Amino acid sequence: MSFTADRLLLFGATGDLAQRMLLPSLCALSADKLIAPGLRIVGTARQELDDQGYRNFARAALEKFMPADRRGGMAEFLNRLHYQPLDANQADQFQALSDKVGPIEQGLSIFLSTAPSLFEPTIAGLVAGGLTGDKVRIGLEKPLGTDLATSCEINDAVARAFSEDRTFRIDHYLGKETVQNLLALRFANIMFEPLWNAAHIDHVQITVAETVGLESRAGYYDGAGALRDMVQNHMLQLLALVGMEPPANYDATAIRDEKVKVLRALRLVHPDETVTGQYRKGAIDGQPVAGYDDELGRDSDTETFVAIKAHIDNWRWKGVPFYLRTGKRLPQRKTEIVVQFRPVPHSIFAGRGARTEPNRLVIAVQPEENITLSLMAKVPGLDREGIRLRSVPLDIAMADAFAGPTKRIAYERLLLDLIEGDQTLFVRRDEVEAQWDWIDAIRTSWAVHGLRPKTYTAGSWGPSAAIALTERDGVTWHE
Repeated sequence: MSFTADRLLLFGATGDLAQRMLLPSLCALSADKLIAPGLRIVGTARQELDDQGYRNFARAALEKFMPADRRGGMAEFLNRLHYQPLDANQADQFQALSDKVGPIEQGLSIFLSTAPSLFEPTIAGLVAGGLTGDKVRIGLEKPLGTDLATSCEINDAVARAFSEDRTFRIDHYLGKETVQNLLALRFANIMFEPLWNAAHIDHVQITVAETVGLESRAGYYDGAGALRDMVQNHMLQLLALVGMEPPANYDATAIRDEKVKVLRALRLVHPDETVTGQYRKGAIDGQPVAGYDDELGRDSDTETFVAIKAHIDNWRWKGVPFYLRTGKRLPQRKTEIVVQFRPVPHSIFAGRGARTEPNRLVIAVQPEENITLSLMAKVPGLDREGIRLRSVPLDIAMADAFAGPTKRIAYERLLLDLIEGDQTLFVRRDEVEAQWDWIDAIRTSWAVHGLRPKTYTAGSWGPSAAIALTERDGVTWHE
């Protein structure tokens, strides 16, 4: 059912995500007139605040986390905000929340950002408070479980109140412009699709590197680790977008049908095709940083780095390795996809002393959005010894190519789609389950073989074994 909600309910409205991302995103949407003037936004959390207290809280968050040049219309946005304190474990408190939200006949969108243990009581409370039904949709922020079994428990609880077409599972990477541009690059340009297969692509690399350590996420992260925190969602979604077949059209069903086929075609990973690591003290940007155990305050076997050699077993990708790498306390913050093409089958320039290099497509997702295609070109000038060739980049810097449009937070796109009901950039249940199925098999393999994380120095690119993982195939990580 298609409808634009005129109510938005934010759970976790005083949390870090709300302060850094949700409130700035909604303020920007309000200022740009992308949400209706009558949209009523209600926040809820345990903190005891009234409407004015929450508006003061929101103003402080916007002044801290939102660029000054994007705060236009902040006063108007703050007037939209309302607040109702709530303990999700107290079912009798949901009626007061329902009263604060008001009539939902025109549509209600719920953004649920809570601990996994609170999903079931929250859903039950929403039912008891009359905050479900055909005109209510729900957005679910991760983590959605810690394995396939717990994920199914959460999804079953949600499904008892919300049908799949009203359930919006959030992976904020899908809201990033360059990730969406990957679909445009592949399917709006005729030059790439004929080459987008095992006959012309040697391998693909996907890197999600962070310079930060635990920050304020110690409790969650030590129970998750890099594999479940990053690979299970963000990296597998990127892999699916790179590997998917052309959908029939640009809509939620067609795109997600193709993504899930890729995820189900992932080959089981052998332990020799994975490397895990945990950072020790070192330096980031010239500043000393503590090791993981020191930050945590106790010994732990949780991995903060993982590298995987993955394969998609279908006709398009048979034999093409996908190298995945993610970690904390790495030298730089970056997310990128590298598509390495095969070398030309025969170089006509070899007899003239010229060396050719394979073409490479680099899609930088963050911190800067950029697409670079390296091509071979002749170096200008005369040379007695023959012809000189060099790889030169063709750059599409999004900030330069699209200088007019404002650079937006990924959550702006996702919140707007949640309000309007477009599921294209959200994850379907069968995708989540296929992702967890693959991840659980890797974790089981680690346990069976007694694999423990190797150490690496903060500020390095992970354990040396991660280099060996690719080098034995004649591949070097793109850095």
